Amino acid sequence: MSKKLKGGVGRECPLPNDAQPKVSVIIPTFNRGWIIREAIDSVLLQDYPHVELIVVDDGSSDNTPAILSSYGEQLQTIRQPNQGVSAARNNGIRSASGDFIAFLDSDDTWLKQKISTQLLFFKKNPEALICQTEEIWIRNGRRVNKKKIHQKPSGDIFEPSLNLCLVSPSAVMMRRAFFDQAGLFDETLPACEDYDLWLRASAFLPIYLIETPLTVKRGGHPDQLSKAWGLDIQRIQSLKKIIDGGRLSPDQQGLAISVMKKKAEIFVNGCLKRGKVKEAEKVAAMVKVY
Repeated sequence: MSKKLKGGVGRECPLPNDAQPKVSVIIPTFNRGWIIREAIDSVLLQDYPHVELIVVDDGSSDNTPAILSSYGEQLQTIRQPNQGVSAARNNGIRSASGDFIAFLDSDDTWLKQKISTQLLFFKKNPEALICQTEEIWIRNGRRVNKKKIHQKPSGDIFEPSLNLCLVSPSAVMMRRAFFDQAGLFDETLPACEDYDLWLRASAFLPIYLIETPLTVKRGGHPDQLSKAWGLDIQRIQSLKKIIDGGRLSPDQQGLAISVMKKKAEIFVNGCLKRGKVKEAEKVAAMVKVY
C-alpha cells in the first residue's frame, strides 16, 4: 500500500543545528575502471558542498586503483580483498562520519540536485529515516520507460516489496539511525542483498519517495549480477530469514510465507527443467515446513 507522508511515523530526528549536515556518499566498486569516473564526478558536481565521498575498492584488478588515486584528497579510498558488494557497503558505512548516508553504484550517476533535494525532504519531514528519488533508466545507452510493476510506492511498501525490489541503492539517502533499526547488508548473500535490507526495513519503517527523477540508473552491461538466472534463491533465503525473525505482524507473516512459497515453486520448476534436481529438492524442503 502506498501513502503520502503525513507524519507520526516515529520519533523525530531533526537536522543538526547548523542545518548544514555532512553527507557520506559510499561507492562500492569492482573492476569498473571503464565507467567509475562518471559516478565519482556526479558526486563531486553536486550543488551541496558538505559531502564526504568514500569509494570502497573491492579488490579490483583493473585500472580502478589508478583512477581513484588521480582524485587525490577529493575522495577517501578504502581497499579490501574481494568480498562482495555487501561487505564493501558495510565497510563504507562503518568508516563514514556523516549525519546522512547515501549509496551510489559505480555504474550509476546523479543529477546535481540529488543530495540537496533529499536533505530538504528530511528537513521538512524530521520523523523520516529514509527516502529515495525517482530514477531515469538507461539500458545499453538508451533511455527506457519503466514498466508499471517497477513503479515505486511511498510510505508503507512492505507488501509490494515482497515480490520484487522497489528500492534502488543509488537512489536512497538515510539518517545514520536507520542502520540502528534495520541493520547492515547481509554479507552472506552473493546477490539480492539490497532486496534483503529494504525488506527488513520496510517491515517496520516507511520508505518515502521523492517523485523527481534525480538518479540515473544504467544497465545492460555484462558484469551486472542482476542478469544472472536463479537469483530468486537469494530472495527465498531473505524471506525465510525475515519470517523466522519474529518481528513481523501476523498479517505480514502470512503475506511473506505466501510469496516465499510462490517464489520457491517457480524456482524449483526452473531447476527441474535445467536438471538441477538437488537444488530443487533443497529449496522444496526449505519451504515445506511453512
